[in-house]
Amino acid sequence: MKRIGILSDTHSHWDEKLANFFADCNELWHAGDIGNMETADTISGFKPLRAVYGNIDDSLVRTTYPEILQFSCEDVNVLMTHIGGYPKRYEKKIIPILRSQKPNLFICGHSHILKVIYDKDFELLHINPGAAGISGFHVVRTAIRLTIDGDKMKDLEILEIPRH
Repeated sequence: MKRIGILSDTHSHWDEKLANFFADCNELWHAGDIGNMETADTISGFKPLRAVYGNIDDSLVRTTYPEILQFSCEDVNVLMTHIGGYPKRYEKKIIPILRSQKPNLFICGHSHILKVIYDKDFELLHINPGAAGISGFHVVRTAIRLTIDGDKMKDLEILEIPRH
């Protein structure tokens, strides 16, 4: 059993509120737009980090983290990228990857809009954790944590931090 923290779009921002929310997590998964390597290093110094780069990330972040990451956690097949779309509206280049990799969990960021949707067509849970950073148009900063136990994803919780 693992407790996982999921975030995206930090845009070089990490703070105590995020650290407190993720304190009991075993790993953090970042769906891109980290912002810079200093932020990635801060996060990975706090908890083990799996991450993909996003469209605002520089060449150092892009050479350190992939565009698309596929891995297993417990018995859950995970696919993560920054720009992925949503059920019924996935990015065109993601659709063949979803078909071939058959993830149970698909994570993406980019939109700054938190969404958790079960996709019946691809039989997967789609998660966009929204934006954890302070840059962008969002009015509430968001992040997610959940438990993966074997092939079960459960106990999903959402952090909401109003932006001022």
